[in-house]
Amino acid sequence: MDSDADGAAVQKEDKMETHDAGTQRQVLGQVKWFDPTKGFGFVISEEGGPDILLHANVLRNFGQGSVVDGSAIEIVVQDTQRGLQATEVLSITPPEADDSLPLRDMVEYSPEDIASKPVEPARVKWFDKAKGFGFANVFGNNEDVFVHVEVLRRSGLSDLQSGEAIGIRMVDGERGRMAIEVIGWEAAAK
Repeated sequence: MDSDADGAAVQKEDKMETHDAGTQRQVLGQVKWFDPTKGFGFVISEEGGPDILLHANVLRNFGQGSVVDGSAIEIVVQDTQRGLQATEVLSITPPEADDSLPLRDMVEYSPEDIASKPVEPARVKWFDKAKGFGFANVFGNNEDVFVHVEVLRRSGLSDLQSGEAIGIRMVDGERGRMAIEVIGWEAAAK
């Protein structure tokens, strides 16, 4: 599937015409790119072949509104008249952390420390990917929780939308409450 020519086709894709051909099969791959504003992206299969369309609705059914480029992903795909399309996301693993310095407030926390923090239900107040940060509020608490784009990336997400429900693990940082992990709400509720 040619990703440059798919804009118009994907706009019609809201009906998810995935039941018109081919059998379904599981595929391991890597997210080539995903744009939550456009509502779709593409996955490259480990086995090679054409790009696989990943529609926002399929990703939302997994419990996420976005996914960071380079994430390992396990999906169920189906051949359609328009090419290969993901019909279900089974798992997502964020890309390995690069060698850049971690956020100052996160240096002292190991992955085990982070996993031991409770997941709190929250709603995104606002997030600006261009600025690299935003804020969320834990349900029942008006105090802002700082959310850095690097925390999103390490959590396997690329963007957040105002009003989106999420699960967050937090710490008290130098400048107040800070998210150290962000989880799509449906995934957090499992």
